[in-house]
Amino acid sequence: MMAREYRLGTLRKTVNALVKPLLARGVPAAGKGGVLLTTKGRKSGLERTTPVNVVEAGGDRWLVAPYGAVAWVHNLRADAVARLSRGRTAETWEVEEADAATAAPVLQAYVRQIPVTAPYFDAKGSDPVEAFEAEADRHPVFRLARSRA
Repeated sequence: MMAREYRLGTLRKTVNALVKPLLARGVPAAGKGGVLLTTKGRKSGLERTTPVNVVEAGGDRWLVAPYGAVAWVHNLRADAVARLSRGRTAETWEVEEADAATAAPVLQAYVRQIPVTAPYFDAKGSDPVEAFEAEADRHPVFRLARSRA
């Protein structure tokens, strides 16, 4: 069975539209690690904000792209600065994209902690970490490296 392919359809747009104002008010709406990620648009230079989940693994905090190389991934690759906010709390971070070996245990932790994204992975949460290394090229992972507080 192959992983489902992500498409930003009406349902996801509606969910994002409902979750964004909740997170902006400080309500943990997108799961325990739900935050608003703001990046600089790689073409427009305008700020772009989307709800994401931050996962903690291996003593670090990570951004995972469970749906593949979506717009915020391209934006972070062009300008490795991420502003994370929920309510009145906001932090700006420099991010580093992880290689496959580093990303594998993070992806495994992500699927286990946020199972709603599992259909977009070939590997299952119970699979060994090596199965997630093969997923890394389809699910970019970024370490929150240095706070710019």
